[in-house]
Amino acid sequence: MSGASRAAALELVPALRKIEGELSVYEQLLQRWQAKINLVAPNTLGDVWLRHFADSAQVAECAPEARIWADIGSGAGFPGLVTALLRKGVDGALVHLIESDQRKAAFLRAVSRETGAPVEIHAERIEKALPPLAGKVEAISARALAPLARLVEMTREPLENGAKAVFLKGEEWRDELTAAQPVGNFTYETVQSRTHKRARLIVVHSPSEADFVRRK
Repeated sequence: MSGASRAAALELVPALRKIEGELSVYEQLLQRWQAKINLVAPNTLGDVWLRHFADSAQVAECAPEARIWADIGSGAGFPGLVTALLRKGVDGALVHLIESDQRKAAFLRAVSRETGAPVEIHAERIEKALPPLAGKVEAISARALAPLARLVEMTREPLENGAKAVFLKGEEWRDELTAAQPVGNFTYETVQSRTHKRARLIVVHSPSEADFVRRK
């Protein structure tokens, strides 16, 4: 299925074509390391390009102006490492990958080394690594980490310092959005996922960034 997944991902997110070579290396390393540590759900290994690469690439498109990112709970690098590859060659681009699992952090180092991704890896807990970055990062991302309300609480300081957050959410996004809105004075927008019909990307930022909440 890998070939079909690759073709579908490149069709769905054309921006991936410019980093197709790097993503091929990424896929090979993922397959190799998966045998040693659990990086992704085993049933998604044959669909890496669509389920992981294309899905992650949508995040960068929600904050095209951002050069410095923090990706929390990076795991196997989705979406943060894909964001970094898409920003490769952009002056000043840097993605901080925060992952407390030492083995996963080692995997992230291996991929970044082989692909030249502009990243800095923080092998420590989010509550320790993120606060020093609060006034530096322009955008934050996370995928399959925690409920939206918890994510907003975790990233409150960077958000209050003007950062934008982009969180990938599944079918329960409406309930999560309702629960998150009392957490701080933030604006929420939703963007239809191109890889999952019932999923959304939730964009969070301070009210000064926009004066509306868009829901689709």
